[in-house]
Amino acid sequence: MSKAFLRESDFPDPSDQPPAIPTLEPGTKNYLTAAGAQHLRDELARRLEQERPGLVGQDDPEAKRDLQALDRKIRQLQQSLRSAEIVAIPPEAARDRVRFGATVTVQEPGAGESRYRIVGVDETDFGRDGISWQSPLAKALLHARPGDDVEVPTPKGPRKLRVARIEYPTAMAP
Repeated sequence: MSKAFLRESDFPDPSDQPPAIPTLEPGTKNYLTAAGAQHLRDELARRLEQERPGLVGQDDPEAKRDLQALDRKIRQLQQSLRSAEIVAIPPEAARDRVRFGATVTVQEPGAGESRYRIVGVDETDFGRDGISWQSPLAKALLHARPGDDVEVPTPKGPRKLRVARIEYPTAMAP
């Protein structure tokens, strides 16, 4: 059916929409790196200052749906930033172990090297190797040192990895 034949009443009221699915279990801390928190702040500002004004006040049903979706995303970003606990880079003396915010290079027998950044749930980015600190891989890597072997549970059985290198950013935005 053409969108021209739809009435405004054919679309749910935003207050009738289910709330966004939480990304963290109740009581779990919402850890973020300083860079990840800044990225979320920048995204929130862009959505509020650039995207939202172009959708407000339009009578087009599709624009109204887009505005509802955008408002849900804005609320999600605001909640994430309100609940965030920004984790500082560990002091130099503590960088011999994998901690939150580290980039870890691992070796897997027969598969070569892979790199993973251990970050907050709201800043995971698989295209940039960011994995949640709650993932099985991150949990297996946390507290390991270079040369340590770790075992990661997978659906196909345990996967053995050796920690080759641990790197931390030299500075993070406040």
